[in-house]
Amino acid sequence: MNKIKTILKKEWAEVFKNRMVLFSVLFMPLLFTALPLIFLYTTRDVGMSEGSAELPAQFTRICSPELSSSACFQVFMAYQMMLLFMMMPLIIPVNIAAYSIVGEKTTRSLEPLLATPITTLELVAGKNLAASIPAVLATWIGFTIYLVGAWLIVRNPAVMKALADPMWLLAVIVVGPLLAILSTNFSIMISSRVNDPRVAEQLSAVVVLPLLAVFFGQFAGLFFLNSLIILWTAIVLLLIDGGMLSLAIRLFERENILTRWK
Repeated sequence: MNKIKTILKKEWAEVFKNRMVLFSVLFMPLLFTALPLIFLYTTRDVGMSEGSAELPAQFTRICSPELSSSACFQVFMAYQMMLLFMMMPLIIPVNIAAYSIVGEKTTRSLEPLLATPITTLELVAGKNLAASIPAVLATWIGFTIYLVGAWLIVRNPAVMKALADPMWLLAVIVVGPLLAILSTNFSIMISSRVNDPRVAEQLSAVVVLPLLAVFFGQFAGLFFLNSLIILWTAIVLLLIDGGMLSLAIRLFERENILTRWK
């Protein structure tokens, strides 16, 4: 455990010197938190309307009968933006994990690390924590700010009740860390096979595509996230994360990395 803590401190001391990493950890959560709050602020009076304009089916499927059509529109759009809090734990670890291996080649700090008696499991675990912890904390802090801001902005209690659905708590608190681990392990596997940090980041970014499919699918009304889907997603991600960690350890061939990069 002490070795993992050492790697954790070393990773944070090195990767946060990179401006792109700092941008992803600091600016991106602020942006993703601000966007839904700006939307709620600009539409804060919409939810108070009692208009009965007919809405597409994908709007009304997520709204309770007590919501007016205008309030339902506000809830529907806010639901789409809530997926930003699912993207944060996917995107942030990409920059950290991708840089943590390939970036160390450019600074020549990887060779001494791989020459130590640390095991591959301890090395991968340390890099996992180094990339996942900032992503998860940034997501949780951003989501907390969002909830407080929404409570101050939204004037319709029924809209606020819909926005504070426990489903989103489950998604952010449970699924978020699992997504961060998935993204980190995928990035570590890519990073250990390429020689350019930019290539590693670009290839690792494909991990976001499934969530984008969820965004567009939900917007088109093909399906909608609910507590049951989120719960099953958490179970599936837990199994996938275990397999991804095992695969990342197997693909991290330290001897070949040293030989290939000399």
